[in-house]
Amino acid sequence: MTAPDPSRTRRPAIWSDARFLLGIALVVASIAGVWFVVTSARQTTPVVAVIRTIAPGETVTADDVRLVEVALGPVDGVYATQADLAEGVVATRTISSGELLPAEAIGSADDTRTTSVVLRSAADVPSSVAAGTVVEVWAAPLVERGVYDAPRILVADATVVAVTRDDSVMGGGAAALEVVIARSEVSDVLSAIAGESALSVVPTSGARR
Repeated sequence: MTAPDPSRTRRPAIWSDARFLLGIALVVASIAGVWFVVTSARQTTPVVAVIRTIAPGETVTADDVRLVEVALGPVDGVYATQADLAEGVVATRTISSGELLPAEAIGSADDTRTTSVVLRSAADVPSSVAAGTVVEVWAAPLVERGVYDAPRILVADATVVAVTRDDSVMGGGAAALEVVIARSEVSDVLSAIAGESALSVVPTSGARR
């Protein structure tokens, strides 16, 4: 009878040990992966959410926000923290109440190209017009007392900061509005007000940005 080859009897044991060790390594790697995912999901970052609608050009302070803990993951750094609210920081776009404050939505007051003016609408202002609403401002130039020229668009893109409505009989439903406009449009708006043009505010489609 031929004697068994010793090398053939030992080889299965070696491969069996290798598969066993590989299986253990895969189990350990799987557990580590699950632990990493769960730990990452539990990690939160303190960011701020605004507590009121803020129009472009308005100053943003600590009184306008509340601190919230959010699991941001790969978007860490996208949203502003309290440390970002330095003195003189203003909104560069409309920020809705309850929205997490994006870092790109604030900037230095020295860099802003907008400002706010107060005007009185000669016509009724729709009830949908509120802080944050994007509107057009129309002006009908005064020709003579009680006679106005055809209205034209004075400002095509203004954002409402605040509305004060006069619902009394004498007020006739008119309203005073603080709106944010481009600095380049200030001269035309002030000239229209000084010239006693009849101003009207019309919401644009989409209402709020």
